[in-house]
Amino acid sequence: MSRAVHHPDDITEAGPSPATKDDAMTPETVTPEPVTPETMTADTPIPFHRLLVVEARKLVDTRSGTIIALIMVGLVVASVVARGAVAGPKLQTLAGTAAVALGTLLPVLGILTVTGEWSHRTALTTFVLEPRRHRVLAAKCLPPLLVAVVLSLFAMLVAVPATAVTAAVRDMPAVWEVRPLGLLGWTGVNVLSAAAGLALGTLFLNAPAAIVIFLSTPVLWAVVGRLGPAGEALAEWLDLNTTSAPLVSGAVTWSEGTRLAASAAFWIVLPMAAGLVRVLRKEVT
Repeated sequence: MSRAVHHPDDITEAGPSPATKDDAMTPETVTPEPVTPETMTADTPIPFHRLLVVEARKLVDTRSGTIIALIMVGLVVASVVARGAVAGPKLQTLAGTAAVALGTLLPVLGILTVTGEWSHRTALTTFVLEPRRHRVLAAKCLPPLLVAVVLSLFAMLVAVPATAVTAAVRDMPAVWEVRPLGLLGWTGVNVLSAAAGLALGTLFLNAPAAIVIFLSTPVLWAVVGRLGPAGEALAEWLDLNTTSAPLVSGAVTWSEGTRLAASAAFWIVLPMAAGLVRVLRKEVT
């Protein structure tokens, strides 16, 4: 039997040519898939904007948050209208009257925002879903500050028709002149009040204790101011209500700004820093 011998030129390729060394070393371009609720897994980090939306929703999800929000809106309208009946149709005066309600209830809202997880014993669930506690705390602090800005704008909007109606009812010329820097400073005072409540709530993690301490500070500083020159100096430098008052005028001097910075550090920066350390280290039960 004879064996057929094939010439090398007669051999045809039966498959693809093997990859060269350069082709094997070339990495493939992989396009990452966007993170969506369908593609999320247990190891996918929660986006910060989603934490922010959840924490903002908690402001009105609870009964206490809803009641405080409704009370603040009602008091803003009532105080503006009542001041118009007494002081006359002055736009900036009517808008600034809302500070009485906002300066008291905005800090309470901030305190309840950061202490709610610990009061209702839901902090364990929250920190299991997002173990990075500083991100949760940051998401909790931003909505109350935004609420302070929104309610300040709301008070200004309410003051416009209140001024017009008061002028028509009392047959007086309306004073529409406003100081933009004064209104901006007044909004800043409301934001500082909310930030002080957030700081105290983070430090104590107990709503009744933080609320009592905050509401008693005006009386405390009034007593301290009567203790002589040293007490007056402490009140001038550390009473946030006193040091933030020049912001409403829209003209803050260097010395007034220095005292405001000192009081803000005492009531906001230091308590928030200490509270952050406590939140990061506190055992959740």
